[in-house]
Amino acid sequence: MSPFSSRCPGPTRRSFLELGAYSLCGLGLGDLAKAAKGAETEDPAVIFVWLPGGPPHMEMYDMKPDAPAEYRGIFSPIRTNNPDLQVCELMPMHAKCADRYNIIRSVHHTFADHGGGHKRFMTARRPKEPTGTLNDSPAMTSFIEAALRGKGAAKGGLPTNIGLIKKGRHKIDTFALGAAWMGNHNTPFIVNGDPNEKDFKIENLSMSEAMADRLQDRVSLLKGVDNLRRDIDANKALGSMDNFNKQAMDMLFSEAFHNAFDLSLESDSVRDRFGRHAWGQRAVLARRLVEAGARFVTIVMENPYVSGIKMPKYGTYNWDSHAVNCHIFDEAKVRLPMYDKVITAMIEDLYERGLDRRVMLVVTGEFGRTPKIETNPGTHTKVKQPGRGHWPGAMSMLVSGGGMRTGQVIGATNDKGEHPVSRAMTPNDVWASILLHMGINQDQTFLDHGGRPQPILPFGSPIRELLPA
Repeated sequence: MSPFSSRCPGPTRRSFLELGAYSLCGLGLGDLAKAAKGAETEDPAVIFVWLPGGPPHMEMYDMKPDAPAEYRGIFSPIRTNNPDLQVCELMPMHAKCADRYNIIRSVHHTFADHGGGHKRFMTARRPKEPTGTLNDSPAMTSFIEAALRGKGAAKGGLPTNIGLIKKGRHKIDTFALGAAWMGNHNTPFIVNGDPNEKDFKIENLSMSEAMADRLQDRVSLLKGVDNLRRDIDANKALGSMDNFNKQAMDMLFSEAFHNAFDLSLESDSVRDRFGRHAWGQRAVLARRLVEAGARFVTIVMENPYVSGIKMPKYGTYNWDSHAVNCHIFDEAKVRLPMYDKVITAMIEDLYERGLDRRVMLVVTGEFGRTPKIETNPGTHTKVKQPGRGHWPGAMSMLVSGGGMRTGQVIGATNDKGEHPVSRAMTPNDVWASILLHMGINQDQTFLDHGGRPQPILPFGSPIRELLPA
């Protein structure tokens, strides 16, 4: 009997412009000191790749070739340029740059439902409701946005916190990105759609010349009553609205903002390297955004069957590889090569552009998959096929950049991939490492609705192996 629940129900803030337009019209002190010094990077940023559904750790980064057949699966591990790491044969490009990333194999938690797993990881707190993705605590990205806003972090008209998500899956709470009591102004600026499509554009961020003139007139009018508004703003609500208005206007009129989203300014060779599909072009866009001044960009890599790639009967739209959803091995033969190309392109691109100290790349899902293979009839194939269920007891993730030491395998699971046997850690330790990179004090507090101070991170320590090199 699995020690985890395996229930599986189905898994935006509106843009700044809309809001604006509506209102206008575990470490020692020595280690931490060293880490803080190493993290002194101008405008540190994070690209956070979210793999919803739960990627199969035993088909990717934690293969067990000596385990019984019902555990190890059908794929073989291959050597990499890091003698301590082997990866799946379906990811040969990972093998060529393993010295530029780390694999963490020992993160775990106890929430096996998608909703609970999303919330446990994305909020760094134990969710009160273990199902559904409506946050009862703010997402960590909300805390990060609020903390950086206090430092005046937004530059070039770019939002601090951006999410690149498929249209139709872009509601804030689909992936536990909600801000809960921190308010909608601390949720990501959501960019939905497929950047690979010719007609891709940021919704509601274009206007006619006449509209631009009218908005400029309204800005002038608002400036004339600013002093009065501030006098009556006893509870700072209008001050917050002023901040929204400024951000909306910055985005409307900022050349840097519009250029960052214009993929036609990127060379064909770079775009081809990432892959001419939604995953690849979101990855290119994410790098352009952090280059231009965004500080935290979340990419949701969910459905590989996009941009003209037809979903086969054995496939599934996300990483939820139950036997009822997909044939895990046949599906992996399509999904993992695409993933291999995109992730390694991101890694190499960051290093080649000299962004490997300023930008930290984190790639993870909400949990791993059951070490023992399950066999059930597929919903679409109608025949018995292999799959794996939910497994928060062990998961693997990739981290790169951020000035960290790389070429490491951190932590280990037992011989069947069931649970950590060394360096067991939780999602909070990952977030502690992210906060350290971004220069944010994890003990900083914000007042909730009850006036109680809530720390950004209730517990967790930066992962010592990831201290800056």
